[in-house]
Amino acid sequence: MYKRIMVAVDQSFMTSQVMQAAIALARLSDARLAICHAVDETLLAQREVAMMLPNSVGKAEARMRLGAQGFLAGLQEEARAAGIDAEIRLVESEEKHVSDMLIEASSEWQADLLVVGTHGRRGIERFFVGSVAERLVRKGQTSLLLVRGEDPVA
Repeated sequence: MYKRIMVAVDQSFMTSQVMQAAIALARLSDARLAICHAVDETLLAQREVAMMLPNSVGKAEARMRLGAQGFLAGLQEEARAAGIDAEIRLVESEEKHVSDMLIEASSEWQADLLVVGTHGRRGIERFFVGSVAERLVRKGQTSLLLVRGEDPVA
């Protein structure tokens, strides 16, 4: 079965479902678990934003990083409470798409399964928001488990 499971989380309504699936699989497989969160800094890296808010971009990045680290620490504790010793990984980039960061992180960690949530967006919303899960299906080399969910406010 799987020996190295990476779960990618994004601070959405799907986090709990995705974590439950990854923890259950790790327990069943006696696998190592890595909890990964990608911080997308591409908006902050745009020249127009940097020019409008020259002193704020660095502070915003630091706040995003600190918030993400706290988020990951809470999920690590959740895994430990379920009997799974998990490590955490925070990946960030000003240039790469979230899917590319996750593909790279799962490859570097040598994951044999990547667990991610899919929000179930359709139509025009999906066109504008994009789909990390869809890009992972198309571009990734690691086995992928999509945990499906529907936005409760949609």
